[in-house]
Amino acid sequence: MTTRKKAATPAQTIVHPTLGFGVPATSDPHHFIIEIPRNNTGAVSIVENLGLQSHDHSQSQIARCILERPRWTAIRSEVQRAFNIRLKERHLKTAAWIVGANPVDRLLGKELCVLAWAIEGMALDHIPIAVRNWLALRPEERWWLFGMTAITTGGVNDGGKGWRLALRHALGDLAQSQNLKPQPPQTVMQQTAKNTENGTLSLFDFEL
Repeated sequence: MTTRKKAATPAQTIVHPTLGFGVPATSDPHHFIIEIPRNNTGAVSIVENLGLQSHDHSQSQIARCILERPRWTAIRSEVQRAFNIRLKERHLKTAAWIVGANPVDRLLGKELCVLAWAIEGMALDHIPIAVRNWLALRPEERWWLFGMTAITTGGVNDGGKGWRLALRHALGDLAQSQNLKPQPPQTVMQQTAKNTENGTLSLFDFEL
C-alpha cells in the first residue's frame, strides 16, 4: 500500500534559499553587509555591496555608516524583529544578528541605513523615539528617504549635514502619530507604487 506525502502548507514552504536576512543565495546579488565585531565595544559598520550591478569592481562596495556599539545595541532587537516579520510574510527563512558579517537584503539594508543615519549622532535617550518613528514608516517611505539621503550625504563620512541631519531631527525629536507623520511628495510616492507594481522595488527580488 502506498502512502501519499502530505503537501507542505504555505507557511512551511521556503520560497527561495537565502543567506542572512533575506539575501538571495545567487551569484553576487546586490545586498548590504552589517559587520559586528567580536569586541563588545567595537563599532558596527554598514556597507552596501552593489554586486553584479556594479560596473567597476573597485567601487562595488559603499561604506554607508559606522555605529558606535551602544547605538547599535539600542536598535538591534527591534530591527531584527521587524525584519523577521517581513521575511515570514514572504515565507523566507528568518535570521538573527551574529558576530561577523551579516548579509541583509538590499531593500531591508536601505531601511536600516535610514535608522542608522538618524541615530548616529543622536542623544542616546532619544533613540527609542527614533526607533518608534522608524517602525511607523512604511517600507516605501524608508526607501524614499534612503534614496534622497544617499544622493548627497550617503557616505560614511557625511554625517551631521544635509539629509543626514534632517533624518536625526525627523525621527528623534518628537514621537509622530500615525496620522501626523510627514509624507513624501505625492508624485514621488505614486512613482514608487508604480515601480513596485512593475517589480523594480518589490521586496526580495530574486534574479536567477
